[in-house]
Amino acid sequence: MSHSPRPLSPLSSLIFASRWLQLPLYLGLILAQCVYVFLFGKELWHLLSHSVSMGEQQIMLIVLGLIDVVMISNLLVMVIVGGYETFVSRLRLEGHPDQPEWLSHVNASVLKVKLAMAIIGISSIHLLKTFIAIGSLGSEGSTYTADGVMWQTIIHCVFILSAIGIAYTDKLMAQAAMKPHKSGH
Repeated sequence: MSHSPRPLSPLSSLIFASRWLQLPLYLGLILAQCVYVFLFGKELWHLLSHSVSMGEQQIMLIVLGLIDVVMISNLLVMVIVGGYETFVSRLRLEGHPDQPEWLSHVNASVLKVKLAMAIIGISSIHLLKTFIAIGSLGSEGSTYTADGVMWQTIIHCVFILSAIGIAYTDKLMAQAAMKPHKSGH
């Protein structure tokens, strides 16, 4: 026996329907994803067409740039799919062979941790690119200053600490949510 949902008040209906205002934002992120696909193709073509005349470090920098584009694209997919599923409407992918494994248990907490980890990965690639570029250019001709590299490293460490803080807070919240259930047995 199923229960019919009780009708919402007009104000509640308006507030609940306001979640659809996020739809253009997600569609805009899909367009941004298209830009990254174009950028990836352009950089891959540059690598393939000029690899004979490039040194190993130049090739490595381009490959790291390609990895960076892929990681940002993965971040976009997590935000688009996970955010839409969490905050707008269900995608109803249950049983679909291509449903991402992580989507079956996505919620705001899981999404925050996944996004923080993706940002750390992207920051790591940027930092590695900086270190390789400095090594390949030597001190003269480098566009990187010691202060710039130091700040980039500090910001990366802040990202790591933030992700640890988010994960720890979510763990504490999950433990607190489980305590009432344990005491009832």
